[in-house]
Amino acid sequence: MEKAKVYFTKDISAEGLKKIYEAIGVKLTGNIGIKVSTGERGAKGYLKAEIIKPLVDELNGTIIECNTAYPGARNDAKEHMKVAQEHGFVDMGNGIEIMDGIGEFKIPVHKGKHLKYDLIGEGFKHYDSILNLAHGKGHAMGGFGANLKNQSIGIASRNGKAYIHSCGQTDDPDKCWTCKYEQRDFIESMAEAATAVADYLKENNKPIVYITVANAISVDCDCDAHQGDPVIADIGIFGSVDPVANDQAFIDAIWRTHEEGTKDIQERIDSREGRHITEYAESLGLGTTDYELIEI
Repeated sequence: MEKAKVYFTKDISAEGLKKIYEAIGVKLTGNIGIKVSTGERGAKGYLKAEIIKPLVDELNGTIIECNTAYPGARNDAKEHMKVAQEHGFVDMGNGIEIMDGIGEFKIPVHKGKHLKYDLIGEGFKHYDSILNLAHGKGHAMGGFGANLKNQSIGIASRNGKAYIHSCGQTDDPDKCWTCKYEQRDFIESMAEAATAVADYLKENNKPIVYITVANAISVDCDCDAHQGDPVIADIGIFGSVDPVANDQAFIDAIWRTHEEGTKDIQERIDSREGRHITEYAESLGLGTTDYELIEI
């Protein structure tokens, strides 16, 4: 497989985001779904409107999200919308849809040793093309979160999240947290779900592009209501048509930092076997870890 192109800018701004989108070279058309994490109430690191709103408005995209499997302010569509409103995601583009607020549907996992299927929000069917717009940061369970997590846990319905978190043992959110599994199996389950979504889009001729904004990088995820402060300086924005390469570029950039907090984010990622997700996703054929970084 030839090297993937990953575009990068240090300019973390609305203009920098637009430049990355344009550099990727895929013009998204039709009804465009823009997958972001709306962030738990109390979190601080979610993508801010001043950075993403101009691009969302230009594309007339719809912010798309699904409910959480864990108890909180976003495990119910009605309450989730309130948090989205508080965080500024309702008043941009074509608004927001909580995709599993209207149900869910099953897509196949063609290459998997943990998951037999993936359950995703019914509203995902509404979109002709997708922008996977992730915030790069640490994560309590996955080590880190970027495009692969945003496409797996992020697009999965509440029940689908339970199925991924339990490594295929249950799709009941009340039961998944007591399931026993190996950490590596969870990382691989996320990769399998992300690949299933990519396969579904390809089979239905729906393009997708991937962007990760690496700012406000804490060891905790935006799904943590008690998210800590950033531990390293902002890095920049990465963009590609390859989610594996884009995640790998983000991880490599973290490993190139030499700040006081670098060891904290590295420890979070490696203690959860987070880096395994890119190599396993590559083995599934989702993309490549071999990339060329093109700074713009």
